[in-house]
Amino acid sequence: MLGAIFVVSGVRIVLDPDAKVDAAKRVTDKVGPMLQRVDPRLPSDARTLVQAKAASDVVAGLMLASGRMTRPAALVLAANLVPTTFAGHPFWTMPKPERTQHETHFLKNLALLGGLLLAAADTEGRPGLSYRTSHAVERSQRSVRRAVRTAKREARIARRSAVAARKIPG
Repeated sequence: MLGAIFVVSGVRIVLDPDAKVDAAKRVTDKVGPMLQRVDPRLPSDARTLVQAKAASDVVAGLMLASGRMTRPAALVLAANLVPTTFAGHPFWTMPKPERTQHETHFLKNLALLGGLLLAAADTEGRPGLSYRTSHAVERSQRSVRRAVRTAKREARIARRSAVAARKIPG
């Protein structure tokens, strides 16, 4: 369910990126030059970056909705949502009539971000790595203690058997 909004909006933006390019320029104008420094072959124009972000939203949204690799998908969507929220809804720069609407959308995106972070942290009912590790250590320690007790018992029995064997004539 959480992935549906990203799939629908992502498809719309992939098909018509021009509607979002102006709003995205606040972020893409800063990100584009950084991408060029990393690798000159990477796209840096706002339209292509908007389409790439939308395509990744579609793929990650479908993965999240279908239950495939949900944790990485949720992290991708969360990482994409942060610049989108700041670029698309800067309510602090808006005049009063527009401010309320943008503030509402900003807070909605923060709520979505919270849901995505919960989905990224969710282990689907399975215990986390730290729990499994600590319990494996405890099981190993119990096993070692049991082996030590058994070895002591066997040594005691062997010692008693040796003493008894010396007492037997012949």
